[in-house]
Amino acid sequence: MKNDETLKRITLAHGAGGTIMQELIKRYILKYLGGSDAEVPLEALDDAAVIDDIVLKSDSHTVKPLFFPGGDIGRLAVAGTINDIAVMGAEPIALSAGFIFEEGFPVTDFEKILKSMSETCREAGIHIITGDTKVVEKGALEKFFINTSGIGKRNNALEKNITEVKKYREFNSRWLLDSNLKEGDKIIVSGAVGDHGIAILSFREGYGFESEITSDVAPLNKLIAQLLDVGGVVAMKDPTRGGLANTLNEWSEKSNIGILVQEDNIPIHGGVRAACEMLGIDPLEIGNEGKVVIAVVPPKAEEVLAVLKETKEGKDAQIIGEATKKFKEVVLETSVGGKRILAPPAGDPVPRIC
Repeated sequence: MKNDETLKRITLAHGAGGTIMQELIKRYILKYLGGSDAEVPLEALDDAAVIDDIVLKSDSHTVKPLFFPGGDIGRLAVAGTINDIAVMGAEPIALSAGFIFEEGFPVTDFEKILKSMSETCREAGIHIITGDTKVVEKGALEKFFINTSGIGKRNNALEKNITEVKKYREFNSRWLLDSNLKEGDKIIVSGAVGDHGIAILSFREGYGFESEITSDVAPLNKLIAQLLDVGGVVAMKDPTRGGLANTLNEWSEKSNIGILVQEDNIPIHGGVRAACEMLGIDPLEIGNEGKVVIAVVPPKAEEVLAVLKETKEGKDAQIIGEATKKFKEVVLETSVGGKRILAPPAGDPVPRIC
């Protein structure tokens, strides 16, 4: 997309979370939208926006298949929106849900999705309080889409967290933003990466890995509240489309700092690693739906890690690297001792997973 003539049609890559999607957003969407005086506006391209201390998020879900090992589109829609609000340092308080059906969609499937959404809402302690339904003629779209939006308010633990950060370094942000990293901040991932994307790909294509790999999709707001209570967190992000590689590169670009990551410290389940090797996919570029990446001031990193490891969601958590001024890119220190640039993916190698 070097000039206006390059893009004629939207492709799957334009919704995959990598550099191609980012270019679409920056070159076209921000050209016409945005311009608000919101505290965290559209132009920040964070996981959610903030205006008058209200955190607002909207997300659409086109997962294929609708039901997969470990979850379904309903659980995904609820958890994804909740997590995007929570990683800003906010407490999610309510959701909306919009359903778009293709004519002829089975009511029994819709009821299963609604039940799953209800169970996920109860798990997170959130309610869906408004919504919409639309039906289009057969052949107009692929069966069923969901849009969820959510609002959140400033988490009571966020101020405590920021006070703790300020004991160790200057910190001027009121929220946990992609641009908050400074030299020395430790990077923690809450668990093994790649499960969600590989579970869906395997089930979709019939590779058979789904017998041992299930999606990690889960609401993380209660876990995140625990971490804020410990304090010292400067940024958080759920590594969805584009995976861990995309998350780290967004942090690096927006914070104007390099990140050094140790490959051996990144948790990846054996089945995911084997599937990625067979399929020629980098597990660091695969979307996740139940993990969070956390940047923490160095003196608090081990304490945050210990709290994570005591939880079901964070038992495989690891410190994987740190922010550095030695270079400007994200650099991976490989298992054999060398170093290579961990570039952002052009798009998610597994499309239609969220």
